[in-house]
Amino acid sequence: MNMVKRWHAQGGYKEALNIGFPLVVSMISNTVMTFTDRIFLGNYSLEALAASLPANVMSFLFLSFFMGVSEYVNVFIAQYTGACRPADVGRALWQGIWFCVPSGLFLAALLFLAEPMFRLGGHPPAIQRLEVIYFQILTVGSLPCLLGLCLSNFFAGRGLTKPVMLISMGSIFINVPLDYCLINGIGPFPEMGIAGAGLATVIGFIVPVIVYGLLIFTKKNEAVYKVRTAWRFDRELFGRFLHFGLPGGVQFFLDMFAISFFVFIVGRFGPVELASTSAVFSIYNLAFLPTIGMHVAASIMVGLAMGDNNPNRAAFSTHSVLHLALAYMGVMAVVFWFMPEFLLNLFRPRDAAGADFDAVLIMGEVLMRYCSVFTLLDAVAIVYMGGLKGAGDTRFIMAVMGASSIVCIVIPLLVLNGLSVTSIHGPWIFLLVYVMILASTFTYRFTRGPWRRIDLIGRDKPERS
Repeated sequence: MNMVKRWHAQGGYKEALNIGFPLVVSMISNTVMTFTDRIFLGNYSLEALAASLPANVMSFLFLSFFMGVSEYVNVFIAQYTGACRPADVGRALWQGIWFCVPSGLFLAALLFLAEPMFRLGGHPPAIQRLEVIYFQILTVGSLPCLLGLCLSNFFAGRGLTKPVMLISMGSIFINVPLDYCLINGIGPFPEMGIAGAGLATVIGFIVPVIVYGLLIFTKKNEAVYKVRTAWRFDRELFGRFLHFGLPGGVQFFLDMFAISFFVFIVGRFGPVELASTSAVFSIYNLAFLPTIGMHVAASIMVGLAMGDNNPNRAAFSTHSVLHLALAYMGVMAVVFWFMPEFLLNLFRPRDAAGADFDAVLIMGEVLMRYCSVFTLLDAVAIVYMGGLKGAGDTRFIMAVMGASSIVCIVIPLLVLNGLSVTSIHGPWIFLLVYVMILASTFTYRFTRGPWRRIDLIGRDKPERS
């Protein structure tokens, strides 16, 4: 099919952009907040920049499992919408809420484990102290983070992604200036350093929850989707939600565990290696997180098609999303290869420590070239994973992510650590192999097509009144 026909076809480029572009903007909004947060911390001190990545990654590691599960509300809502069962949309949303509340409280309790956990990391004491502070604040904010993600699925799952985009963009105007003021002590705000960065992030989680609540639980939505009266716990639907959602949570956790392990091993190499990796990962998020928006778009479009019992349209939609993601990642690969110095210098401290940044810059330029190589591979892995998730093939994704993270990241880095090998190239080469295996495996699985036979919502079951 030529590009013009594919643009207008159902599941084509136009539909993919209508659904995916607002999600990309939403992810870019989140990226901007994370990116500016790291820039502000880098300008504040190198220790704060070095501590921000391990603490953020570790916080997100624990959060990732619960995010992966709660995000799966998205697929249920998409498939119920595609199956023309709107009354079940409210039920699916509420099962997600019932999952998020105890999960957020459990995560908040992890603040008591922060000190012994980061002591195991073996980083310098000054960095450890900042890691503990940042982690404790972020983990307390887990509940509003999970609820905001869950509530956003009410719109995204039905293909209405513009409200998600607008709310995410609005968060920038709250988070970024608040971040700067609380880190540096601007105006009436105290100088809190890395603690201010964490507090601004948590406030950025709370505001969207309030906005989503006001937009969702209205009389109009109640009449169609039963968003108020479907609040009761539904054992059958909750069980089905966990059956498909838990593997998604485990998969997300395993992926983040691999990255967390990667960061902590690199942190043992020295402060320059840790700071350069932190800066490069922050920059790479400019490519990675928007592609996650296309990943979610693939899940939504596949969910809508599978709810309508149309796997051919699901495959067509996934490939439309993939073409767009490859185009975007191709541009980012060129930017990373030819502009690493410009991007890395955004993190240069303003004080005398700026001279110490030269070593970080030299190493960071090398790492940016690694990122440039695996951006296209990452696009393939991320989009096909989204397509498989939208169809309910989450157990396969979980198995592949688990095996790949252990074989490609954990075991090799343990060997390098045991042999006292401190070359930065070793960990990054293994990370590249990890992405290559994910891309090739998910491509084979999606092309082979066993996901076409999965019945996620029980299409033969009648809609509840």
